[in-house]
Amino acid sequence: MASSNTDAGPPSCKVVLARNIADGLLNEVREGLKSLEKGPHLVGFLANNDPAARMYAEWTEKTCQENGFRYTLREVSRDEIEDAILAANADDDVDGIIVYYPIFNNRQDQYLQQIVDVSKDVEGLSHRYVFNMYQNIRFLDPETKRQKSILPCTPLAIVKILEYLQIYNTILPYGNRLFGHTICVVNRSEVVGRPLAALLANDGACVYSVDVTGVQKFTRGEGIRKRRHEVEDMEGWTLKDAAPLCDVVITGVPGESFKFDTSLLRPGAVCINFSSEKNFPPEVKERASIYVPSIGKVTISVLLRNLLRLIQNKRLDDVKPAAAVEKPGTLEAREA
Repeated sequence: MASSNTDAGPPSCKVVLARNIADGLLNEVREGLKSLEKGPHLVGFLANNDPAARMYAEWTEKTCQENGFRYTLREVSRDEIEDAILAANADDDVDGIIVYYPIFNNRQDQYLQQIVDVSKDVEGLSHRYVFNMYQNIRFLDPETKRQKSILPCTPLAIVKILEYLQIYNTILPYGNRLFGHTICVVNRSEVVGRPLAALLANDGACVYSVDVTGVQKFTRGEGIRKRRHEVEDMEGWTLKDAAPLCDVVITGVPGESFKFDTSLLRPGAVCINFSSEKNFPPEVKERASIYVPSIGKVTISVLLRNLLRLIQNKRLDDVKPAAAVEKPGTLEAREA
């Protein structure tokens, strides 16, 4: 006699909440604060009416207050934002700056990203940090390897989630720990999707970056022998070609109408959503082994972690080493 559906066991998918991952990062941050005389001061600039930006600002303020940081939200107009950033750059009481984008929704936003002082750029959006990220240069001082480069908060949050889920193979050396993994990233925005694909490929993964314009493959070449990732256009490919090959699928499409077709999922895939919209329908739990429905709290934890790192880098910059103890390299730890 055939068994009925009522005999089925519990679902095999594990839902992992962002707050559980964030707690570990915040413990690390609180430990780092013990060496400081006062809590670092983070200033946020809000110059738009985006409800998501305001919510992010409120979460940031709450997390700062709970963990020994000072936070000031400065609401300014689009005409005032440039001067406001420059004033914060010159203010010794300001340790970190975050700007809630979009403001102009054009290249003027990119200009604003570049005028934030690199030593206060908690989002890692200045040219120096972006250059290092794409070139797979992990330190500001490659010879001594003391000052780690700052990475964009949302892509780094996803890296930290993958580490928490043990997708990173700690038996392998730093820089190669995603070797053997094939990852699909649905979104190729300059803010999150493309930087994320580059970071994951630089750590050894084969990454299919999917966008409305098509599919690109990010890898460090056969056997991950190249120093940094390279990009190949996959002519004629769509999400239907890429997704079934991947053991990790990460989505960030900011639209209510988009829903990932779960029939494309490889059984047992790890699924992560970083959009404010729910990109995965409930059926994802029938095919995925692990599902992370949102990452916001991890992103804020990484933001505070970046602020602490900026302060640590300043301290190290004030103390010149007697001699370099290691040779330059680029495949060291993404984050200690």
